[in-house]
Amino acid sequence: MPQTILIDVRHEWQEAWLTPSFRRRLMTGMVVLIMILSLLPRFFQMIERRHGVLLNDPVLRALQPHNVSTLLFVILWGFTAYCTFRAAQTPKMFLTYLWSFIFLTAFRVLTIALIPLDPPVGLIGLVDPVSNFFYGSDKFVTKDLFFSGHTSAVFLLYLTVPGKTDKKLALVATASVALLLLVQHVHYTLDILGGILFCWISWQIATRTVLRLPPAGTLPE
Repeated sequence: MPQTILIDVRHEWQEAWLTPSFRRRLMTGMVVLIMILSLLPRFFQMIERRHGVLLNDPVLRALQPHNVSTLLFVILWGFTAYCTFRAAQTPKMFLTYLWSFIFLTAFRVLTIALIPLDPPVGLIGLVDPVSNFFYGSDKFVTKDLFFSGHTSAVFLLYLTVPGKTDKKLALVATASVALLLLVQHVHYTLDILGGILFCWISWQIATRTVLRLPPAGTLPE
């Protein structure tokens, strides 16, 4: 059975690669993503040095801060690894997530630049070596607030994964990550809600413009 699945996956990717538009969108997307990620460390270090606004968040006031970094890390990156494995089996899903994530990252850089915020009262630094790699620092960045990158990235998995079971898992993962971020006072409630909104917008833009996805089961021409 595993060998049959592997053969099917390889055949699907070979077929997709023979489609010029798929090749073009995949290669362009990978180049754009690498360019954006290479600029993020400098951007995050810049916004960490500025002063922002401290919001009055009634939800955070009602939550006693606790360090839940380990649980958050396991849920976030464990589910991300699972969905990456799933996406690698489906060229269409991989392409959809790639371009949606590009638009999502662009929106996040824009909103963080335009909306300077100071971290919530009681913030406990998140221990996340994977995220810190993109921050360009061994210290957790605290002012990349509106909107939440962790929440939006997991919710994007919900929008792109096929199948009811995977979507249910993604929704549970999104809710868990959002709640744990609030418990640790890493984000304001507004950051969480903004992450969901901008994630949906990014997915809509990607699927309606760059991808122009055909019916399920087929690839872009």
